[in-house]
Amino acid sequence: MLNWLSTLFPRDMQRAPSEGLRPAPHIDSVALHNGLTWPDVISAQHQTSAYQHSPWVYVAVNRIAEAGALVPLRVMQRVGERTLEIVRHPLEDLLDAPNPTLSRFELIEQTLGHLELTGNAYWFLAGENGIPTEIWPLRPDRVTIVPDGATYVRGYLYEIDGQRIPLEAVEVVHFKRWHPANDYYGLSALEAARLAVSSDRAMAEWNRNTFGKDNGVPAGIVNIKEYVSDSDFERIKREWRASYGGPQRRTAFLRGGSIEWREIGLSHTDLDFLQGRKAHRDEILNIFGLPIGLVSENATEANAKVAERHFIERTLWPKLVRLSQKITQDLLPFWPGDFVAAFEDIRPTDAQARLEEIRASYPVLSINEIRERYYHLPPVEWGALPVGANAPLPVGTSAALPAEAPPAETEAAEAVTVEESPTVKAQLDELARWEKFTLKRLGRPQTRPFEVRTLPDDVAFEISAGLLVAVNPVDEAAVREVFASARESVLRGNEDRG
Repeated sequence: MLNWLSTLFPRDMQRAPSEGLRPAPHIDSVALHNGLTWPDVISAQHQTSAYQHSPWVYVAVNRIAEAGALVPLRVMQRVGERTLEIVRHPLEDLLDAPNPTLSRFELIEQTLGHLELTGNAYWFLAGENGIPTEIWPLRPDRVTIVPDGATYVRGYLYEIDGQRIPLEAVEVVHFKRWHPANDYYGLSALEAARLAVSSDRAMAEWNRNTFGKDNGVPAGIVNIKEYVSDSDFERIKREWRASYGGPQRRTAFLRGGSIEWREIGLSHTDLDFLQGRKAHRDEILNIFGLPIGLVSENATEANAKVAERHFIERTLWPKLVRLSQKITQDLLPFWPGDFVAAFEDIRPTDAQARLEEIRASYPVLSINEIRERYYHLPPVEWGALPVGANAPLPVGTSAALPAEAPPAETEAAEAVTVEESPTVKAQLDELARWEKFTLKRLGRPQTRPFEVRTLPDDVAFEISAGLLVAVNPVDEAAVREVFASARESVLRGNEDRG
């Protein structure tokens, strides 16, 4: 039987692997399908109104935008498999002063805010001689993408007060969130939260009207059970409304027996009003990725810390990666070189996991590699071998005292007297405090590291590396050896300088 699908793939279209790949054949159809789609003015008005009138949308967007604007952006250069930070790359200077009216904080704040509210953010690059000298954020509701069958995006139109300004594709950096049903525009978190935002605003409006002028009373029926004349009936209504009524109060009168009041409205308690508003708050904040522990009045300190960690790792960090990769793709190519933009990694680290990772790297990484990767320290002459490898000691260092050394010898070694400078004295004092700090916490869960202030980086690294071995398993003698060796290194260095 003839398979009708085979007619879509004639023999002459079949390509051998050696012939390579062809350009994407669907771009023209995608561009034709989308055509020229103008911004949705109604949606833009809804987004602006939601941000202005919904407290939870305002809180969520501001927390994300302001937190992201605080994180520094670095420019790295690829060198083989490594990346090296570039000091004061021109892009960093440009971001520090994007244009005469904006700061770096305001630029990133606006960009993240537009992404949360509209799903799109645009930068217009102005410059001369092919190099950007200014960055101007564009309002997404004024930007229209012009599709192209060959290049996917031909350019952009910026419309304001009926004037349409054409912008070249290379002049615009388009940041966007993923949209499953749109090829060119992003989907905002606010669109997903539209129903919850509308419901919460309706409840807030009802609450305001309920407690507005003459409206903080329930609706009901005044039933006059005994028969009264028409004149008495009108008089009772006038007196009741004059004393208890109001322009917005719903009160009905029925003639009958004695006077009886019957409530027909629903109170806040009946509607479970507060729980309803909390449910809307939680739904809105969850959609924006803001943990409830950051705003809840019942959150403990532990809950708040966990919430902050989740916010940084699962909400803020992915948004920063989105920005940095787009900057790498569309903005850094203006400067020659293989550069990468990356925001400073602000994700919290697990101290115990970090120690285990460093300890596992001992057999395979040299001391210099460990210094660079985990401590961001420069290489040293004696760091070519792994930690603990047998090698001749460099000049200016000494071996640790043996564990079986008698106490008298240990005390004599610690009592080495030289003419100490104020710097060396401060370093010896800090060594004593660090040793006392470590011995006091032997066998206990590590709560915080010792803060090094005066010790040289190489001495501090040797102590840290030695303690990782000495405290697992716990070995008090090994800990004392580590500090004895460090003390001798400090004194020997003082003698060499003298």
